[in-house]
Amino acid sequence: MELTKQEQAMLDGKEGYAVRKSMEILVALGDIFDAQHLIDVGSVQVAGVSYHNLGDAGLEFLNSLAKDGRVKVLTTLNPAGMDLENWQQLGIDPDFAKKQNLVIDAFQRMDILVSCTCTPYLIGNLPIYGEHLAWSESSAVTFANSVLGARTNREGGPSALAAAFVGKTPCYGLHLDENRVPNIHVEVNAELSKLSDWGALGYAIGKKAENKIAYITNIKTAQLDELKSFCASMVTYGTKPLFYIKGITPGAELQKQPDRTITIDQADLKNAYDNINDENVSDIDFVCVGCPHCSIKEIQEIAELLRDKKVKEGTELWVASSRTVKQLSDKRGYTATIEAAGGKFACDTCMAVAPLKGRFKALATTSAKGCFYSRQNLMKTKMGSMKECIDAAVTGKWN
Repeated sequence: MELTKQEQAMLDGKEGYAVRKSMEILVALGDIFDAQHLIDVGSVQVAGVSYHNLGDAGLEFLNSLAKDGRVKVLTTLNPAGMDLENWQQLGIDPDFAKKQNLVIDAFQRMDILVSCTCTPYLIGNLPIYGEHLAWSESSAVTFANSVLGARTNREGGPSALAAAFVGKTPCYGLHLDENRVPNIHVEVNAELSKLSDWGALGYAIGKKAENKIAYITNIKTAQLDELKSFCASMVTYGTKPLFYIKGITPGAELQKQPDRTITIDQADLKNAYDNINDENVSDIDFVCVGCPHCSIKEIQEIAELLRDKKVKEGTELWVASSRTVKQLSDKRGYTATIEAAGGKFACDTCMAVAPLKGRFKALATTSAKGCFYSRQNLMKTKMGSMKECIDAAVTGKWN
């Protein structure tokens, strides 16, 4: 990989330890994937924030970089392992909280914005069409590539952090035109009537299209929250973090419809629900919505569904969102309504990275991705509409 004089100087340590270490990571990555050069990135989103995933070794690595490392571009964080302000209310162990705060302190010393969210595009890290990025979290990467038309590979935590310190990333993969060409046509002949149907659709396409770039037709309309859910499910269950929906996502009109076609019909959606949902689950002790993090529109819907109701004793309702979006919720009065009903906000964190194993038996959620990770935490799972989930929180039952 060719380096400019400035890049070579960074590799030689002229800008300190963190930049040198970052260049070593980026050069190694570039060599592995035959990148010809580095390209500037407009922003970075760093995964590997939860102490649950990092452990002491990860914390030590971050502290070594934080001694002299300062990011060169807008950089935000993926969710942490807990709500950074109200972790006690969510039952987080104090020892875990102490370690998690040390992780956040290391990132703060790097001049990273401590906005721990999987939806950075909802809180100000919003790239434009064609902009190169170095983002990590799978649903955010898919949303950036597909819905926004930006360009990013799915970075690991270390490579994203390296890009932040250098302001560049190797030019390979989805940064290149030739690797963004769809290679399977997906015709959708199914009705999408509720939010969770988009998660089921992502599951169905992911399983059928496997590791291909889908060119999707016959979807007439799509809202942001539906696309957000779809992105999370698609990449969780099988495809590359890029798709095109004809007439909806940017760049679709520039692509040729692939010759190979697969169809998704109502039976495929039913099969997705059958595989995502566990059988013989009636009692629900955990309802968590916001995977990916809730938008203000979703929070408004939750508040309206909970008005004059109470969450059943023995069942927990978590609304996962960025702290920025919760601040909007506070001002609109949605937070007060949700908390008066017994719901809890889980800012900065999510069900995929919080230490939840063994705490709950059965989850209800709108998210196919949330079900995937909750099963790893030994929970039974049920996926449905926002109303079905809030009804489960109020009754403690899945109907």
